[in-house]
Amino acid sequence: MLRLVAHRNKLAKALGEKVRAERVKAGLTQEQLAERANLARNYIGNIERAEYKVTVETLAQIAKALGIHVRDLVGEL
Repeated sequence: MLRLVAHRNKLAKALGEKVRAERVKAGLTQEQLAERANLARNYIGNIERAEYKVTVETLAQIAKALGIHVRDLVGEL
């Protein structure tokens, strides 16, 4: 069970890093991305720091706001 939790945390961290990298690549602040994705700025920061688990729907909103596909965010995880 502990390994599963550690693996989930590792995935959340990798996803958060990917969201941050794509946001920076797009030249957006957390606030700008949040506005485009119709999410709270705090929420974007929490995702990037792996403090929140993300739903597929939220990933789709973020990907659309970045002009990329969900697979671009999760493809290497």
